[in-house]
Amino acid sequence: MKPAPLSALWPLLATMAGYCTAAHAAPQLMAPPVTTLSPQQSSNLLTQLTAMDAARGLAPELSVRLSSQHPGAAGQKIVRTQHTYKGLRIFGSESVVVTDTAGTIVSVASTDRRAVSTGGLAPLAAADVPPAISPAEAIRIAASSVAPRGVDRWPPSAELLIFPIARSVRVPAAQSKQETELNAADVQEVIDRYALAYYVKTRMAQDNKPVYYDTIIDANTGAILAQWPALKTVVGSGNSQYNGVVPINTSVATSGFQMLDTTRGSGGKYGGMAITNANHSSADNPDPGNIYTNSSNSWGDGKQYVNGGSTTSANGQTAAVNALWGLMNTYDANRNALGWHSLDGNNTATYIAAHVDTSYDNAFYDDGCKCMYIGDGNHFNSLGAIDVIGHEMSHGVTAATADLVYAGESGGLNESNSDVGGEMVEAYARAGGTGGVIPASGNDWMMGTEISKNGQPLRWMYRPSKDGSSPDAWSSSLKYLDVHYSSGPNNRMFYFLAQGSKADPTSDYYSKYLTRTPAAMHGIGSDKAYRIWFKALTTKFTSTTGYADARAKVLEAAQELYGASSKEAIAVQRAYAAINVGDDIDEADGGGGEPQGTERIINGGFEDGINGWKGATAVIGSDPAQVAYEGTRYARMGGKGHTTNQVLTQSVNIPASATQATLSFATHIETGEVHPVAYDQLTVTLKDGAGKVVRTLARYSNKDAVAGYQLHSFDVLAQKGKTLTLSFAMHEDNSKPTFFVIDKVSLLTN
Repeated sequence: MKPAPLSALWPLLATMAGYCTAAHAAPQLMAPPVTTLSPQQSSNLLTQLTAMDAARGLAPELSVRLSSQHPGAAGQKIVRTQHTYKGLRIFGSESVVVTDTAGTIVSVASTDRRAVSTGGLAPLAAADVPPAISPAEAIRIAASSVAPRGVDRWPPSAELLIFPIARSVRVPAAQSKQETELNAADVQEVIDRYALAYYVKTRMAQDNKPVYYDTIIDANTGAILAQWPALKTVVGSGNSQYNGVVPINTSVATSGFQMLDTTRGSGGKYGGMAITNANHSSADNPDPGNIYTNSSNSWGDGKQYVNGGSTTSANGQTAAVNALWGLMNTYDANRNALGWHSLDGNNTATYIAAHVDTSYDNAFYDDGCKCMYIGDGNHFNSLGAIDVIGHEMSHGVTAATADLVYAGESGGLNESNSDVGGEMVEAYARAGGTGGVIPASGNDWMMGTEISKNGQPLRWMYRPSKDGSSPDAWSSSLKYLDVHYSSGPNNRMFYFLAQGSKADPTSDYYSKYLTRTPAAMHGIGSDKAYRIWFKALTTKFTSTTGYADARAKVLEAAQELYGASSKEAIAVQRAYAAINVGDDIDEADGGGGEPQGTERIINGGFEDGINGWKGATAVIGSDPAQVAYEGTRYARMGGKGHTTNQVLTQSVNIPASATQATLSFATHIETGEVHPVAYDQLTVTLKDGAGKVVRTLARYSNKDAVAGYQLHSFDVLAQKGKTLTLSFAMHEDNSKPTFFVIDKVSLLTN
């Protein structure tokens, strides 16, 4: 039985159900893992959701049930719900609900496939007919279609549910467009009918390889309605193969040391993050083996594993070093920068098994064990490179959150999220693996460069078509591609969002779809881009989110984090427009709020620590008690309550050819002073090379204390042709404390 094309079955264009969405001045880190909702909290949430559905006219047979939950931004929870009819889940119809500390709903993002516009009941009559085949028969049909001689690795399952069958149609405004002219926003999915079906999950092994598939079986006819692969793959001190000598966290064992990191994660199979030795056990049913041990706490020889050699010798340990260093940095990048603990957000420990099979050219994430297996390579080098591990572990994050169906457009987004995660982990690791910010550089924006023996990466994020198979932009045929290729456009979107594009048509960084001024969009940096993307993935994406829906939800995430008209939100709009998803900015916006000109300030948001700044650099940092204007860091001067002088400076140059020069920064002033006298002051000046003040831009004092941030802007074109020192000088007297917080320092010139 041949499955129907997935594109004809899945309505991937979700409906945003933003009941209540709040904008914030700056992103917040996710809170540490919290306990599950209490029965009272669950009941309260279901009551709120039921009331919302009733207000929309849904019949009581259509309901919701809670499926999973994760920590959210400080004081919040993320709860995923499934839409049901008479207790049966409606495949792909889901909501992601964010609640506050009181259990009140903050926002709801939905993919709603309940045919609300038609009253919601008539199309679901299929559920009123009992199934004609048993769950066991459905499993047999699914198993024989993918691996007739297969052996179960994990027990199969069959869930009875409602499966919406849909087709793609053009929106009215796009009826006359040529196929090649279609934008992702020109197409929507409409439901033709519903089928009572079994959702069968088979996790088998056949012919020395894992065969993991999800299959939709018609519960009345036994026909295969849809099918897609479910295995997510990529084709002391330790001497790592790709990164020199690296620090790795191990623990004491009876005979020395073991590769068990008990400081990251808890529970799971081993009680911490672990690296085990699969010792060439077959990939069709790999045994993870035992945790690596060694008599000393120095591991590996830094060389490619010699096939046929010992897996426990120094040479055999190198693959384990690669794996542990990658796993540690993946955990730290997500925890420190995003507040996301381990793969599931709840700090459950995982593990990686090295040396799976013999000369095995693969690495894969297995959701059955929530772990990863890596091969030694044959055509490739060892598969344990940092971006590959970040990629595979990101599949675990997806599985725990949006659980994007691994086919069609949602499958492409699933793969793209792992490519994005791999690159962000690489950037974080290359910069030392510390701090709360994803660095702006350090990764190469290419997947799998190190594992390639010929130096050619598996994928180029900035220009996916360089691999000969991946498209650079969305088209109506995207859903028919292998997910490793349909990921291409979103990879390019993320690159543009972080790094920007170029206006030169011959450049690898050019997009013909950016037709408005400026033709080359500005990037917002990897840190902000990743925060926006991760928020959308964890709080808004559902299992059937496609490209058009992703654009809407990523844009909403940017607006919530940085403001509705922020440059970050504009950048999201432009980055998606650059891959033919949605429209470019309006010409009338004069650039749509994008920064116009060249930035002369280094690290004006302080996200890279003290980089670029001199003087009292100890004032640069972050604190949960103080929200940044944007990002997570700022410079907070004063607040001592006794006589204090602090000066923070940076050298800046305004070119003689400049026609515009605008200096801006944000301030937040908080004081304990009660008298209307300027006891504590912040003076902002420009000084020449001799230290002489050439212009005093502003003076602020405790009298200027207000709630929130204020943005200040100054025309400094009169100083063109000069190299000056920008100075923030704070004086506090011996009385009540005053904080002067500075953020988003910028000097743009044209």
